Amino acid sequence: MIRLMETADLEQVADLEKCCFSEPWSYGILEAGIYSPYDVYYVWEQEQRILGYCNLRYLAGEGEIQRIAVLPQYRRCGLARKMMDAMVDYARTRQASAISLEVRESNAPARSLYESYGFQAEAVRKGYYRNPGE
Repeated sequence: MIRLMETADLEQVADLEKCCFSEPWSYGILEAGIYSPYDVYYVWEQEQRILGYCNLRYLAGEGEIQRIAVLPQYRRCGLARKMMDAMVDYARTRQASAISLEVRESNAPARSLYESYGFQAEAVRKGYYRNPGE
């Protein structure tokens, strides 16, 4: 089930970050985020285990999807889509004028998900992604 992230989830989410990203956010960044008035964090929990999480920043009337992470063995099961739905719903309830995000050009599964929501490429930031570079 999807729900708002709580302090008790931080350790599992920090581990999820390490599993999913080459440059993971630290425990401290995650902890600061759940107390930020500009951010909303959701987790997908099943049997007391965090299988995925996501983060949307809402600032100046616009939303920015900052993270979606799902444990590798649970990918392609619809969890990311349900988390996208939660973030889009959150942005709509705040009457966001737009939602943006950044994604690696090589991340075809994520790009496909975002395109299914109507996101379109606007620009490419040369050298933005490191480890590996892209």
